Parts: sequence; C-alpha cells; structure tokens
Amino acid sequence: MNRKSVDFALLLLRLVLAVVFFAHGSQKLLGWFGGLGLKGFVGYMSALGMPVVMSYLVIVGEFFGSLGLAVGLLTRLAAAGIFLPEMLGTVMLIKRNVGFFMNWKGVAGKVEGWEYPLTLSVVALAIIVAGAGAYSLDAKLKKRT
Repeated sequence: MNRKSVDFALLLLRLVLAVVFFAHGSQKLLGWFGGLGLKGFVGYMSALGMPVVMSYLVIVGEFFGSLGLAVGLLTRLAAAGIFLPEMLGTVMLIKRNVGFFMNWKGVAGKVEGWEYPLTLSVVALAIIVAGAGAYSLDAKLKKRT
C-alpha cells in the first residue's frame, strides 16, 4: 500500500470518528440531537455512581476531541481523549458484564453490548498509533518547522 492510500485511510478514520463523537459530545454538552445537555448528563452519570470529574472528561473527550480529529490538530491527543476516558471506560466499567452484541431485538431494559464501543476504541487506538496522516493540520504544522 502506498503512502497516499494510508494517508487517505487515516483521513477517513479521523472523519468518521469525529462525526460520531461530535454528535455524542453535542448531546452531552449542548443538549443537541435529543441529548441531556451538560447539567443533565452530569446528573445522570452521578446517579450511576460515576465521579463528576469523569462526566466532564467524557464531554471534553467527545466534543473537543471530535473537533481535533476533524481537522487533524493534536490528533493523537484528541484520539486519546476519546479512547481513554470514553471508550475504554465504557467497555471496561459499564458494559463488560452486558455481553458482546447489540440489542438487535430492541428488548426493553436490555443494555447494548460492547461491540460498538470496542470498535470505536480500536479506531481511536489506530489513530493514536498512526497519527493524523498527511491530510491534517498536524502535518501542515510539522512542515513549517
């Protein structure tokens, strides 16, 4: 595989991850797309027994991390902000005993499995390892130095 193909693949991974987490971060921070907003999300997470600081780390990781991923700025940090508090925490703390699969039948009260968060975690981890690629602000800034 040539370098341009790798850079294009990294761009696609970054953009898809950015769109997904911008939507989720907007729900939590701004209340968009039917979300709870900042106060509601922090209250919800607190009711689940999560420390308040974790709620804010999730919001920062999702919302601001998605913006960094979209433009490829501080990309590894942005991906780490999604990977560590958000996805790894979801898989390890919240969904580990739920099972692997999604709730395909829509059973009321059944929580989704961890296949989707795991997939997003691996995409974020791949970006942490590989970096932003040539189609990013990180690459543009690196050329200047």
